[in-house]
Amino acid sequence: MNQMNELSRRGFLNATGKLSVACAVAGVSGGALAGEASQTQQTSPVGGSERLRDAITDSHYYLSDVRLEDGFEYDGETVVSTRTALYSLEIKDGRIVNIIADGGSLDASLPHYSAQGRLALPATRDMHIHLDKTFYGGAWRAPRSRQGKDIGDMIRLEQELLPQLLPTSRERAEALIALLQSHGSTVARSHCNIDPVSGLKSLEHLQQALENQRDGFSCEIVAFPQHGLLRSNVDGLMREAMQMGVQYVGGLDPTNVDDHMERSLDAMFQIAIDHDAGIDIHLHETSPSGAAAIRYMMDTVEANPDLAGKLTISHAFALSTMDAGEVDELATRFAQQQVTIASTVPIGGLVMPLPTLYARGVDVMTGTDSVIDHWSPFGTGDVITKANLYAQLYGAIDEFALSRSLTIATGGVLPLDDEGRRQWPASGDDARFMLTDASCSAEVVARVSPRQATFHDGRLVAGAVWQA
Repeated sequence: MNQMNELSRRGFLNATGKLSVACAVAGVSGGALAGEASQTQQTSPVGGSERLRDAITDSHYYLSDVRLEDGFEYDGETVVSTRTALYSLEIKDGRIVNIIADGGSLDASLPHYSAQGRLALPATRDMHIHLDKTFYGGAWRAPRSRQGKDIGDMIRLEQELLPQLLPTSRERAEALIALLQSHGSTVARSHCNIDPVSGLKSLEHLQQALENQRDGFSCEIVAFPQHGLLRSNVDGLMREAMQMGVQYVGGLDPTNVDDHMERSLDAMFQIAIDHDAGIDIHLHETSPSGAAAIRYMMDTVEANPDLAGKLTISHAFALSTMDAGEVDELATRFAQQQVTIASTVPIGGLVMPLPTLYARGVDVMTGTDSVIDHWSPFGTGDVITKANLYAQLYGAIDEFALSRSLTIATGGVLPLDDEGRRQWPASGDDARFMLTDASCSAEVVARVSPRQATFHDGRLVAGAVWQA
């Protein structure tokens, strides 16, 4: 193993080292954590190992030899490639305060690090994930078969699993955070179970994990009634969660789980109104119940001006079952009320009309959802894979379209605007970015290129750079 791989792996394991002890106590092997960590840190040496740095503690420094996108190259009116150049970034107190062209004058008194020509892109955002319940960090464990099972069966299974997961849920959350950071994500929105089995313990453990990682990771929390808001009678627990600093009220399939769409949605909205909070509901239901729920929520938001800009509909699978006219009408309403759609970019029979939502000005975001848990074994924690999937599903195969596809992973932040003018980074921006082993953002999306380092507010939180 080369020196850069070893240091990157060491940094990751240091961040989650206590997990091995906790897993041993619980009778679970920690070997999978080490294996997964070494696989996610794909790095290659580019200089003398004695100059490698896997931590930066300076509040004011230069990061030189950073490749930035400068513009598009054209064949007639067709974008055929992306032009880049090397720069030095001056970073101070968590912000990029100056961008200096290669060869420009630098203050010799400041610490100086090098990206060795790697491409800088905005940090990614995992805006739909469950950090509080995961098998990640322990021995391999596949989910149970869901064939012939409904949501009620899955809830009953989860009620059995939660007591097993709770003792190490903080450590596992921290391991998962480190995985996200290694892939370039430093901002997230995590749903957290509020249910009769775990009570508020899942939330307490998640908040502890986030506090431990607060210098390198920012995360909003959704109080999520996974076993049903009405079905499990957790209105009181949900309100306690909001008093503990949770930012969003969650919900779940008001017809299929709670068996009463209007009562369930009204209860969810009431908690949000009472606590001046946002809303982020899991809506897996397709038509007709899913479509009815979307329309009921839109009617509620439009009748209550204070709810404008506060509703996120996660999954929203019903949109994939509607005709183009219905989707267009709802997309227009979403944009007017600043409703966000959080999609995991599903494959199979449910192809979401995401291009239509974008075209109507709807805020669309994505996340990796379940990462190796009892719902799915496939989560990687890498949001770039969602941009790649978006590009494949919707035919983004050329340089321009591939570069635009990055937007779903970065929360709308792109290095170049549609005319090819650089808009990121700019002086004053938060120093939240990743260094990638690629020539341009189009290549990163198409090839899911390795992330070599991740910065959050000027701190190196994953990977390594070089001492210049």
